[in-house]
Amino acid sequence: MLKAEEKIQKAALSTIENEWRSIQKLDKSINDEFIGAVKLLYSLQGRVIVTGIGKSANIAQKIVATFNSTGTPSIFMHAADAIHGDLGIVRKDDVVIAISKSGETPEVKVLIPLLKSMQNPIIALVGNVNSYLAAQADFVLDATVDKEACPNNLAPTSSTTAQLVMGDALAVSLLELRGFSADDFARYHPGGSLGKRMYLRVSDLSGQNAKPAVDAEALMPEVIIEISSKRLGTTAVLKNNQLVGVITDGDLRRMIEKNLDFAHIRAEEVMTKNPRTINGDELVVNALDIMRLNNITQLPVVNEGEYAGVIHLHDILREGII
Repeated sequence: MLKAEEKIQKAALSTIENEWRSIQKLDKSINDEFIGAVKLLYSLQGRVIVTGIGKSANIAQKIVATFNSTGTPSIFMHAADAIHGDLGIVRKDDVVIAISKSGETPEVKVLIPLLKSMQNPIIALVGNVNSYLAAQADFVLDATVDKEACPNNLAPTSSTTAQLVMGDALAVSLLELRGFSADDFARYHPGGSLGKRMYLRVSDLSGQNAKPAVDAEALMPEVIIEISSKRLGTTAVLKNNQLVGVITDGDLRRMIEKNLDFAHIRAEEVMTKNPRTINGDELVVNALDIMRLNNITQLPVVNEGEYAGVIHLHDILREGII
């Protein structure tokens, strides 16, 4: 008798293998029907209405989310709710994607004639190409699987994975046709870390910080007060209002370890000359790359040759970009 650990491992590996085999067979579904469906979606003037019931409804919601985030306006409509009032969601220029493993679900069979009477094109994403839904659709996307990963061949597992993959294939095909760029993606994700990586500028963060700076002739007590009061762990060193170096709290610690009489030491004697800098218009992710490459936590910001402040690793962490 198998131990619990062995049973778990066997079941998990069997599930992965079964679903992987189901996905591999989908390449045969990328045919003229698929291409026609993509062309229809690409040319539509309205929205994509994605509908289903049960687990297919869950997949429909994910497909809608993927479409919306990649530039294809979409709305989820539950098949059961549609025949009880939600059919008003559908407008004349919309295309409907109906998802069903069997293609014979009672709610879907009631819904389809209503959609056809409204003359909305129907794309069927089905696991049975000989079903009622497939026969009524304008385009049929075949998501047939040999068996579910469930040992009883009952719980939707492989079938819903196949539906999900076909939905992603539609979304990515449309994305490619539209030339959907990283900037477009960021525009649709302004509140998330992915979006911030694409649009957040250095000046957006450095402008919120203090602007530590001392003259190159300043003595170390003044430097220490400036670093401590501005709370960024560094200060710019300026000469004739131009950035000539930086001093960090690490530089101060190393100086103290040498037991130097720092009261009479000038900033220009301790500073790191020609430090790494970044323009305020640069993306924050570029600042992060420079920090990682040089093993530093702060970067002076320089705009058109003028010192404009500091961006700190903590600023980037706070925005959730890492």
